[in-house]
Amino acid sequence: MDTHKSNGDPPIIRIHSNIELESLEDKAVLDFEDENLSSKDSIGSKKQSFDGSDKRSLSALELTSNFDVPRNTILGSIKIVVFSTKINLLIPFGPLAILISAVTGSHGWVFFLSLVGIIPMAERLGFATEQLAYFTGPTVGGLLNATFGNATELIISIYALKNGMIRVVQQSLLGSILSNMLLVLGCAFFSGGIVVADREQVFSKGSATMNSSLLLMAVMGLLFPAVLHSTRTELHFGKSELALSRFSSCIMLVAYAGYLYFQLKSQKNLYVQVNEQRDSQTWNADEDEAPEISKWEAIIWLFIITTWISVLSEYLVNAIEGASRDWKIPIAFISVILLPIVGNAAEHAGAVIFAMKDKLDISLGVAIGSSTQISMFGIPILVIIGWITGHPMDLNFQLFETATLFITVIVVAFMLQEGTSNYFKGLMLIFCYLIVSASFFVHMDPIPAADPPKPGN
Repeated sequence: MDTHKSNGDPPIIRIHSNIELESLEDKAVLDFEDENLSSKDSIGSKKQSFDGSDKRSLSALELTSNFDVPRNTILGSIKIVVFSTKINLLIPFGPLAILISAVTGSHGWVFFLSLVGIIPMAERLGFATEQLAYFTGPTVGGLLNATFGNATELIISIYALKNGMIRVVQQSLLGSILSNMLLVLGCAFFSGGIVVADREQVFSKGSATMNSSLLLMAVMGLLFPAVLHSTRTELHFGKSELALSRFSSCIMLVAYAGYLYFQLKSQKNLYVQVNEQRDSQTWNADEDEAPEISKWEAIIWLFIITTWISVLSEYLVNAIEGASRDWKIPIAFISVILLPIVGNAAEHAGAVIFAMKDKLDISLGVAIGSSTQISMFGIPILVIIGWITGHPMDLNFQLFETATLFITVIVVAFMLQEGTSNYFKGLMLIFCYLIVSASFFVHMDPIPAADPPKPGN
């Protein structure tokens, strides 16, 4: 065994000189001199002496030690976050929307400018989440991406619920699920299939099946209140539907909590073997992949960006009905198609980028994981919030919307069952989304955007 190579030992820096380490197998003695131990070149050579098997055994937390944590000044951090991408040229549209609202009160312009102003904020929210994910590892990073990626939709929905616009809440959340499952995932499959054209891309069937099962459970929770209402078979009209929705929401929240425990604690080795081992190899291989801001910088920016999105969301929600009248576009189309496209900007960009880097497990974690989180957490928690605040939101999304979601989940589940993807599968998902968009453009919602209180609240 070469005295200068140690493939089995971790890279430990000793502070004593001429320490002799005796192995039980080969009785080899390794001598280290003080000047070699303090030399950066010596440390670097020790890191390079690891073979591929040792790299695969590293955990995501250990991987974070392979890059230097950046130390940015306040101006440096602002330069990285605000001035590093061209999409931030749209940031002034947000303050302009507030100015137009105060001066003219034109709902169409306020809605448009607020919508455009939220786009760079949603993208920067994704950037800050991605930076934070470098310090947490791929599994927790995927959960963070899904959580903060949905922050825009949840903030908009909370303001709409506060204004009594229950149908806008339901339709925007439904649109977020449809957008993630069809448009975001479709673009990820398509772009990844074009870049990796010589073979089919592979992803974890177990993780995809688990998310598909949760989505089918969410469809069940939405289907029964809609059927109960449509068939007029409620025991107490107006009360049973609301009570069933609140009970189902509590069950769905418990199921989602169990899923998080299963994924992050109980069976996390299953996800590490499928995702993190492969990602750990590419993490070290890609020299340009390193955090640009520190962990606390990312947390502070997440707070700042979320606050600004909250401000713009209030103006956006207040202008929805006026914009629908000015543009002669159904509120259902605005809620289901336009709002989710803006809110999903971060997921859209992230999923496509990861797919082009052949990291399809992360793309699915962002797209399908985001849909799962909206359906199993976002929708139920808003039902509970409405229950607490006196806004009787239920799980009756009406038959047209519920049928659309059911068919979408079935189509995507069939696409994922083989554990492979190509550009044609992505193209089919994008075409499905175009059909859904056209359907809601000609769909007339029988219930007004601002609903009157239902009996039994």
